[in-house]
Amino acid sequence: MGINRRNNVTVIGNPQGPAVVLAHGFGCDQNMWRLTVPALVEDYRVVLFDYVGSGRSDLSAFSEDRYASLDGYARDAVEVCEALDLRDAVFVGHSVSAMIGVLAAGMAPERIGALVMVAPSPRYMDDDGYRGGFSAQDIDELLGSLESNYLGWSAAMAPVIMGNAEQPSSVRS
Repeated sequence: MGINRRNNVTVIGNPQGPAVVLAHGFGCDQNMWRLTVPALVEDYRVVLFDYVGSGRSDLSAFSEDRYASLDGYARDAVEVCEALDLRDAVFVGHSVSAMIGVLAAGMAPERIGALVMVAPSPRYMDDDGYRGGFSAQDIDELLGSLESNYLGWSAAMAPVIMGNAEQPSSVRS
């Protein structure tokens, strides 16, 4: 299976411009960048993709072994960059994709030349001496909610994530 199909890769904008790879966060897909893309397409080659398990990615490509850690997602990001022969791309990662971008840049520094981290978190679970992530119970409840009613979860969470209730267009799908 090709990378473009597996990760629903979209390339738009200036084919001669520097590459900007936009990587979505957990529970999102490449559509989250729809209000950002118009500001970039004139000057940049914009690369959008969906991680396996998100958006219009090929769900049959999911492997529990590969995606048991962020390294599998970072490999996907690197493979997208390789398939497009990107060099020194700017990787813009939202939320968990900020950390995925760090891993991907370490795997292929010739492909990813700069990182932009939007709302990154260095850690996702609370632990002794660290509070700032989620408890194990929070994660179990979140995954249960996503599994039972993804559309309901996304409709409820989009305004919270955007923090912009006065602009309903920012949370429309």
